[in-house]
Amino acid sequence: MKQDSYNAKEGFVAAIPIVIGYFPVAMAFGLLAKTVHISLLDSCLFSVLVFAGASQFMALDLIKAGIATGDIILATFLLNLRHLMMSASLAVRLKDIKKGWLLFIAFGITDESFSVASLKNGTLSISFLLALQGISYVSWISGTLVGYLVGTTLPLSVQSSLGIGLYAMFTAILIPEIKKSSNVLCLSITSGILYAFIDYFKLLPSGWSLIVSIIIASTVGLFVLKDEAKEVHA
Repeated sequence: MKQDSYNAKEGFVAAIPIVIGYFPVAMAFGLLAKTVHISLLDSCLFSVLVFAGASQFMALDLIKAGIATGDIILATFLLNLRHLMMSASLAVRLKDIKKGWLLFIAFGITDESFSVASLKNGTLSISFLLALQGISYVSWISGTLVGYLVGTTLPLSVQSSLGIGLYAMFTAILIPEIKKSSNVLCLSITSGILYAFIDYFKLLPSGWSLIVSIIIASTVGLFVLKDEAKEVHA
């Protein structure tokens, strides 16, 4: 059944899988930032100002390797280009929203929040998106802080397993949608195979394999899920 819009409460509920996944992954980032000898303030500013897990982890690797600042900025910019498509996709589903809010919505878009929002039918309200993205944002920042402060006190086995939360989060997001539509399952499998193929044969530079896979899968999904929605609500 198509819903006209979603409220803040539904946004908080929809964010629960993201929070569960973000917190341990952000702890891993905080822990790694400390091992790279980045200060607590700078580590937290990473999460406050950037709020992009893949870019933050990549930046840590580049900093550790002694790469120039300009090259790090360019690399993270290219990695985050996919967010332009995500923003455009969500923008067409926002109705009667003041333009001033778009800045906050665009900043809060991540792969995970976009996945949750894009799988919702109907119009997306500002309250739903702010709740969805806001609690995810707080979870990421707090996880970074906790990881930096107490991460090194955890057993090595626990430290090495923190990143698993990200996969658990995607599983929690996908399974309910797969039960609703076999097309979502097909798209998930196709995008995974496409990424593995590009990455295995080194068809693109490191980092671009994921970006191209996301763009292709998102483009296919745009038409497949759109046609499916028309059939359901016809």
